[in-house]
Amino acid sequence: MTLSDDLNFAEHGGEFDSATPAYPVVFGIAFTPKIIGILVGVIGLAAAGYIVLNLLMPAWESYQQQQAKSTELQGQIEQKKASIKQIAKVKEELAQAKQQKVQVLGLFANEKTLDTLLLDVNRLIESGNTPTSMNVVRAKLKKFMPVSQKPEPIIDGTLGLQVDGKLQRSSINAEITGTYEQTQSIMRNIERLQPLLIVKDYQATLAPVESRSPLDKTPMQVGPAAINTSFQLQVLMPLSPEEIAAAAAAKNAAKK
Repeated sequence: MTLSDDLNFAEHGGEFDSATPAYPVVFGIAFTPKIIGILVGVIGLAAAGYIVLNLLMPAWESYQQQQAKSTELQGQIEQKKASIKQIAKVKEELAQAKQQKVQVLGLFANEKTLDTLLLDVNRLIESGNTPTSMNVVRAKLKKFMPVSQKPEPIIDGTLGLQVDGKLQRSSINAEITGTYEQTQSIMRNIERLQPLLIVKDYQATLAPVESRSPLDKTPMQVGPAAINTSFQLQVLMPLSPEEIAAAAAAKNAAKK
């Protein structure tokens, strides 16, 4: 081989080296650092998208569901708290209503007060008398007679339609005698009695002058004149639930 041949080989060898690519080539694309960076970025975005779709999104949806459930449960708790407050308020109102009912019922008479009414009225009359001379008029109860043996339900509307079939009354015809001042005091005291009483058919007349003594038969007025006062006492009592039902049936029967 001559020197010229060696030089030609060197030249050919240079052509071989220049034909060899400097970066990997796939499908005709040279993977330069820029291309590799772009591919890495795309792969990173794809990985991030995969993580978001397969990990973060389910976790987020689960969080939203738990948040909605928590809100719902909190709402239920608030409703129950409100219900508890309402129950407490209703119980308080019920207790007040029962107390008011007891107070209202205390205004009416009952079997016990009806049995002692005669003694109570007589006590009020006698309490106004003071030990004085025989010429002074002494107040006294002359008549106390029940109209009927047992109380009768009120269904005639005389006390208002609201109480029809809810109350009953016992009527008593009474008569007292005494001076004007004594009679006025007695009537006021009767109104102050605990049971609710209605006074009807009030009539007052001058009483006949009585003799001064059994030996003196001549009547003579000494001191204030006596007054005879007659009236009817109506004692009101509430009906029991059974009696209310019976009164309603009687009222309906009366309308037919």
